[in-house]
Amino acid sequence: MSKILSNINGDKVIWAVVIILSIFSLLAVYSSTGTLAYKYQSGNTEYYMLKHLFILAFGIVIIYFTHLIKFTYFSRIFQIALFIAIPLLILTLFIGLNLNEAKRVLPLPFNLTFQTSDLAKLTLIMFLARSLTRKDIDIRNFKTAFFHLFLPTLIVCILIFPSNFSTAAILFAICFMLMFIGRVRLNHIAYFLGMVLVVLAFAVLIGNVYPSVLPRMETWTSRIESFLDKDKQTEHDYYQVEQSKIAIASGGLLGKMPGNSTQRNFLPHPYSDFIYAIIIEEYGFVGGVFILLLYLILFFRVVRIVTKAPRNFGALLTFGVGFSLVFQAMVNMAVAVNLLPVTGQPLPLISMGGTSIWFSSIAIGVILSVSKEIDKEVDHEAELATT
Repeated sequence: MSKILSNINGDKVIWAVVIILSIFSLLAVYSSTGTLAYKYQSGNTEYYMLKHLFILAFGIVIIYFTHLIKFTYFSRIFQIALFIAIPLLILTLFIGLNLNEAKRVLPLPFNLTFQTSDLAKLTLIMFLARSLTRKDIDIRNFKTAFFHLFLPTLIVCILIFPSNFSTAAILFAICFMLMFIGRVRLNHIAYFLGMVLVVLAFAVLIGNVYPSVLPRMETWTSRIESFLDKDKQTEHDYYQVEQSKIAIASGGLLGKMPGNSTQRNFLPHPYSDFIYAIIIEEYGFVGGVFILLLYLILFFRVVRIVTKAPRNFGALLTFGVGFSLVFQAMVNMAVAVNLLPVTGQPLPLISMGGTSIWFSSIAIGVILSVSKEIDKEVDHEAELATT
């Protein structure tokens, strides 16, 4: 154990944030899965807690072993992984399990599932970070940028789009930001944005003419219209939003205390999409702000690592995966407090889920790997200064 502890390196604040979020995750999931336990596990409320505890513990193990790998190795690993992720996305469209009118996961043995968009999202970010810093790629040239940056982004987002519009939109926004920071020419980014808008308009047209091609189109348009115009709210959308508001309002300043949520019995997906509303109900406004601050601290530490990253690849890699986690968290929390339409995005490192937590753990491990290398260089420079 002492040997393992001695090998824990990287930003200690990020380690602390991960541990605190994991504790909140375990408490919130245990509290919010009571209805599931009585429906599927004959009232065994410990079942989901123990399952989630295993997922979190394995996530910590993933972080530990990932952060031991030198971050430069990820450059080659995830270049290959992208060419695995794309076929898996295509496979999911054909044989994926149908959840909420969308094929998002691949079935695995032992009644397990694998969400391929999580793999695609992480690999695309790392692929772009590598492409943006390769000396043999002239990103100032539109043709080169198109084949090495724009085309992979477009392919992955298009493949995710039919089953999960919000994930595709969030991933596109992250890639857009990464290209901007990576100094891709603004007029090239503008051309790419125009291409995406044309593809999106074409997809909407196809979805309206042939609903069977994009069965989720009606759900997306309904959610956006109901958010913009309350008179057009469907009964389902209204119910979700209202139950979330009740949970937040009843939490008050200090909340009802852990395990005392009542809205977990009425709120759809209180253990994933709307877990932030349950946290506010049980821990109050103070608890909600504390969770928000944890993600902001995580982003602050990411920016700090970026400014000190030893190489451009390390900087873009850290920003890409760090911004991805925090941006998704902000979207989830904004939905819970009715600042955005319902998206179905989990709260990273808190919501119940397997692949979501594990790929978030890989992202954290990558950030810590870059941080570890920075610490090594600082220590080395300190040694040279004293000799």
